[in-house]
Amino acid sequence: MIVSDKGGYPAPAKLNLFLHVVGRRPDGYHLLQSVFRFIDYGDTLYFEVRADGEIRRVNAVAGLDDPDKDLCVRAARLLQQATGCGLGVDIRLEKRLPMGGGLGGGSSDAATVLLALNRLWRLDLGRERLQQMGLQLGADVPVFVFGRSAFAEGVGELLQPVDLPRAWYVVLVPPVAVPTAEIFASRELTRDTIPIKIADFSKGQWHKELGQRRNDLEPVVCRNYPQVAEYLAWLKQFGAARMTGSGACVFAGFETQGEAERVFLQKPAHMEGFMAQGLDRHPLWELVE
Repeated sequence: MIVSDKGGYPAPAKLNLFLHVVGRRPDGYHLLQSVFRFIDYGDTLYFEVRADGEIRRVNAVAGLDDPDKDLCVRAARLLQQATGCGLGVDIRLEKRLPMGGGLGGGSSDAATVLLALNRLWRLDLGRERLQQMGLQLGADVPVFVFGRSAFAEGVGELLQPVDLPRAWYVVLVPPVAVPTAEIFASRELTRDTIPIKIADFSKGQWHKELGQRRNDLEPVVCRNYPQVAEYLAWLKQFGAARMTGSGACVFAGFETQGEAERVFLQKPAHMEGFMAQGLDRHPLWELVE
């Protein structure tokens, strides 16, 4: 669905259906393999184009007081500088996704800024160019611009589309924020998982395949953050469950909405979370070629 220029632009969450660390580059960046899937739950952004070239976020968001660290503002400035565009924008961000949750909230917000302003500023940049720009903002930004479920390699920027079966997810949100850099810097993190091939996955066997994969960051996070371990242990009662990204959020996938609802309704009262359906494409897919 494409919204009107006066409406909100969605920034959906992502799940890493698995996450393997297969090596490390000389510059310190980790080499990864993962499958990304979007879900129908996320942030919403609103834009008002300005003629004076100024770029502002006009509402307060907890934890985003510094504009230089705000990926929404940084994405708009990058697009403006790269194209020489003289227009500006007021950005309002309705935040639902937790920071430090592994759901890609900041990266998704940045990608939505690139996609929306590419249209609103009438820049007509192609998807590949926007993906390249997104990589300058963060390793997860390109997949949101790519806009499809994807098998990812490299630092997360080498993307191939994959077809996934319909699924509903129970996502639990532990009350902690996990710093990604801390987890990747841990001496306890294994960095030698044997690479797999995209051909190892088939649509009909996806739920079985997920049970055979893992998130290599999960043991480190669970040792350092007991709340993540607690939430994950509860969810694993109902089948294959994973941490997404570098945490803290954990999830389990189900073939039907009814199965997901039955599990979600059993959730202990102190555990926060939500249910969401998997998406085949980003809601703003049709904004760019």
